[in-house]
Amino acid sequence: MKLLDRYLAQHVLGATLAVLLVIGGLDALFALVDQLGDVNERYRLVDAMQYVGLTVPRRLYEFLPMSALVGCLLGLGSLASSAELTVMRAAGVSVGRIIAGVMKPVLLLVVVAMALGEYVVPVSEQKAESFRSFQLSGNQALAVRGVWHRDGNEFIHINSVMKDGQVFGITRYQFDENNHLQRASFAHEGQYMGNHWQLRGVNETRFIEQQTNVAVLDSERWQVELTPQLLSAVVVEPLDLSIEGLWRYTEYLSRQGLRADNYELALWNKALMPLGILALVLVAVSFIFGPLRSVTVGQRLVAGIVVGIVFKLAQDILGPASTVFGFHPVIAVLLPIGVCAVAGGWLLKRAG
Repeated sequence: MKLLDRYLAQHVLGATLAVLLVIGGLDALFALVDQLGDVNERYRLVDAMQYVGLTVPRRLYEFLPMSALVGCLLGLGSLASSAELTVMRAAGVSVGRIIAGVMKPVLLLVVVAMALGEYVVPVSEQKAESFRSFQLSGNQALAVRGVWHRDGNEFIHINSVMKDGQVFGITRYQFDENNHLQRASFAHEGQYMGNHWQLRGVNETRFIEQQTNVAVLDSERWQVELTPQLLSAVVVEPLDLSIEGLWRYTEYLSRQGLRADNYELALWNKALMPLGILALVLVAVSFIFGPLRSVTVGQRLVAGIVVGIVFKLAQDILGPASTVFGFHPVIAVLLPIGVCAVAGGWLLKRAG
């Protein structure tokens, strides 16, 4: 039986990795072409290539569920086309035993995906976005690139955030309790000092009744709850954060009285991603033993892509719907997974 498991793993893993490399490579190529529109004297072609290279882990992570689905369809499909699955069944190997042999390498993929999403993607994406923002905007005030954030009565725009706790191009607007602008300032750069930020090159304007006071400061102490870890959550998309980072930032937004729906949804998406991969693989196996047993490779490929796209669209639609209609994000994430699991189980039961 160990020989059978290795044989199944060889076909499933080989096909899945091939699909993942093809899809990820094409997506990276299209991303590089998209970046060419921003190339200028500051953001050169080599910078665009470096940016896209840093985003490759995120692209592989995002396409892993669909790659597992299509890879299993192609890997097991090749065994079905050569009648090897029929021989296994004739030798007394049950469908359940074959499914168990397929799930073992898939569990390895799940572990790799979780490690990638927790430890690699958050770091690489933060570096990529910070590098691109700095190259495109530098220390300009209110550059087109960058991120907005609110902390209490202060609205903040930061051009770029580095992993080492350094920020560039910090614009701040401070309001009073009546929403009257009290102070506007711009700092060229800042460094996190453990419990506060030290800003350098500060230009400030204070609004006092009918007049304004302008001042230039060499440095300024900025006491705010924001830390480099929390700022990293602002720079990248919620799905590109680690589960720990999402939880930490969700708690921070709650303390600030801000909505954290997108981050809660991303938290459940990442936490339940392993179940999504397993459900899609179950659908792939049920197709091989059911309606796609004797079709061509192209038909299997099309079927896998369609199922993967429908699954992704369902999650993308139900996620925002949970925010609009007020049902829990976990329902939006679990519903497509549950449908796939039930459909896969039903097709396998029909196949006998």
